[in-house]
Amino acid sequence: MPVPPLLNVGFYNFVMTEKIVALVSSESAPMRRLVRTIRKSGTLIDATQGRRTKSVIFTTDHSVVLSAISQETLAKRLTTGDILADDE
Repeated sequence: MPVPPLLNVGFYNFVMTEKIVALVSSESAPMRRLVRTIRKSGTLIDATQGRRTKSVIFTTDHSVVLSAISQETLAKRLTTGDILADDE
């Protein structure tokens, strides 16, 4: 069985591309509130390595992943097929 493609969300942390539902900016107040609420519930995956959160990734299995890479860069990696890039 082939391994599904993985998207590098920064610092050698990966998300399965087939599970991604949305890539969202973390800049808006409603998104920051949502992240704060999810963090309190303990179901958040923080892949920022202590850096500033730039994007929030929602997956089909209801996981939420924080990334220090912008959603534009992540989307470009998905569309160009450069999903394993790591330029942090």
